[in-house]
Amino acid sequence: MKDTDYARAAEDLLQAEATHQQIGLLTARHPDMTMDDAYQIQQAILQSKLAAGRQVIGWKIGLTSRAMQDALGIDIPDSGILFDDMRFENDSVVPEGRFIQPRIEAEIAFVMKSAVGGENVTRQAVIDATDYVTPAIEILDTRIHRKDPESGKPRTVLDTISDNAANAGIVLGSHQHAIADVDLRWVAAIASRNDEVEETGLGAGVLNDPVESVVWLARRMANYGQQIEAGQVILSGSFIRPIECPAGSRISIDFASFGNASIAFD
Repeated sequence: MKDTDYARAAEDLLQAEATHQQIGLLTARHPDMTMDDAYQIQQAILQSKLAAGRQVIGWKIGLTSRAMQDALGIDIPDSGILFDDMRFENDSVVPEGRFIQPRIEAEIAFVMKSAVGGENVTRQAVIDATDYVTPAIEILDTRIHRKDPESGKPRTVLDTISDNAANAGIVLGSHQHAIADVDLRWVAAIASRNDEVEETGLGAGVLNDPVESVVWLARRMANYGQQIEAGQVILSGSFIRPIECPAGSRISIDFASFGNASIAFD
């Protein structure tokens, strides 16, 4: 793909976000598209949003579970960018029409007190750079059709990465914990929609340990001359399947002693 292709794809995705009119699969438009191409489209979106006055508040990591990787035929996670207008307060309401096809996932968020990065970043470096960890909800949306309307072909991981890893919103929960005080592998979550349990999971579903997910992100970012910055929020990856959130959905996630997080959709 060429720079003009990246720019056009980014423009189409931003237009889809603004109009709520999904676009076709980018992998159908560009059959030879690579993962590097997908991240270049994501970078083009980043530059457009920065030019429009948005600020980066962090990063999200996706496809961290073995089940999701196997389903898509890949063996690595993906990542996307968190912007300031994606932040929702805990127990708040998403206005009607904000998203196209919202879904949610349960996550453990890392809030950083210092920068960390480099292709050889260590687990201990991530731990040392973490201010605290907290329960979180990621809101997903898709500006690309999940399936091609004509062929029925599903989107691929390259479509998802191009679409900012399907990221749309973030909710940080009610409790903050020093990372040394919690075994993140054993953090549990019970996710309910309208008071009915939809999913449960354990933090170990995220690359066996959410800290390893953040290590992966820092190393990947080094390939693009980037690093995790102080004050940024890192969504380390979901350990439940995505839950659909049509209008009227009330989401509550109970992380036991780790805390809770909730969001509703008008």
